[in-house]
Amino acid sequence: MTAYQNRDEALAWLVGAVPYIRFLGIRFDRQGDEITAHLPFQPMLIGNPVIPALHGGVTAAFLEVAAIIELSWTTLWEDLSAGRLGPDAVTPGHLPPLPKTIDFTVDYLRSGQARDCFAKARINRSGRRYASVHVDAWQDARDKPFASAVVHFLMPEAP
Repeated sequence: MTAYQNRDEALAWLVGAVPYIRFLGIRFDRQGDEITAHLPFQPMLIGNPVIPALHGGVTAAFLEVAAIIELSWTTLWEDLSAGRLGPDAVTPGHLPPLPKTIDFTVDYLRSGQARDCFAKARINRSGRRYASVHVDAWQDARDKPFASAVVHFLMPEAP
């Protein structure tokens, strides 16, 4: 089985395993042990063409995806680096064992404008069965988020 020695390659595999992430065009940039989600602007993401503003569902999906990948990355890296999980361990078309959303609360603080978005997730608690993650999304300045969320997850069972 292939063991990942390169964290960027492993992160790309994890993100690439989720078709909806590819559809929205969300990318993840890793700097050390921090991951930042990046949603490049596309006209299809507009919900209100008069303003124009990002669709609320796109904003919510972006926040949830950022939370899932942050939580998955921190819990799966050990298996990825040891080769217990990776391209040879998962059949094509099947996702790695990702956390399942239990509860999701979004605060829309202002309209998301027609430009790139960024998000950073922070794990508040991660246990064997349950996890809680907070996410902030911004566009121009990280200290001025346009949306934030708290997501509670059911953790996947250990193999």
